[in-house]
Amino acid sequence: MLEIKQHSASGASEPKARPAAVPAEGVTIAEAARRTGVSAHTLRYYERAGLVISPVDRTSGGRRRYREIDLKWIVICTKLRATGMPIRGIRRYAELVAAGPGNEAERLALMEAHRADVLAKLAETQENLKMIDHKIDIYRGSLAAGDAGRLWAPVEPR
Repeated sequence: MLEIKQHSASGASEPKARPAAVPAEGVTIAEAARRTGVSAHTLRYYERAGLVISPVDRTSGGRRRYREIDLKWIVICTKLRATGMPIRGIRRYAELVAAGPGNEAERLALMEAHRADVLAKLAETQENLKMIDHKIDIYRGSLAAGDAGRLWAPVEPR
C-alpha cells in the first residue's frame, strides 16, 4: 500500500493518514493523481512516453483505471525524475522491468550509475551550500557588528 508522507514545519517526515486501499477495479486518473502527487497530465505523459511497465486498465468507456501496482510504479518514476534521471533512463528501466526476469544485472547497473550521478550532484550541492553558509555568516557578523554597509557591492565604474 502507498504511504503518503507529510512534512512538518521542522522538515521532519510525519506519516499521514493512510489512504484507503486501491479497489480491485482501480481508481480514476484524478484519484491516481491525488495519491501519487503528480498531475493527471503527467500520468498521461508517463503512459505516452513508455514509462509504465504495463498497460493501464480502461473502463468500457475508455477511461483509465489505475491499480495499486500502477500507483507504486508511478511513485518510483517520480522519484527517479526528482533525482535527475532522464526520461530515456526511466524508459529503459521500465522496459527492463516489463521484460521480466533475466535482466536484473542490467537493472542493477542502471540503478548504480544513477546513484553515482545523484551522489555527484549531492556533493556539488553540498559545496554550493558551504558558500551560501559562508555568505550568511558574513552578513550575520556584519549586521551584528553594525558595519553591514561596508560589505562589498559591485557597482559600474563611472
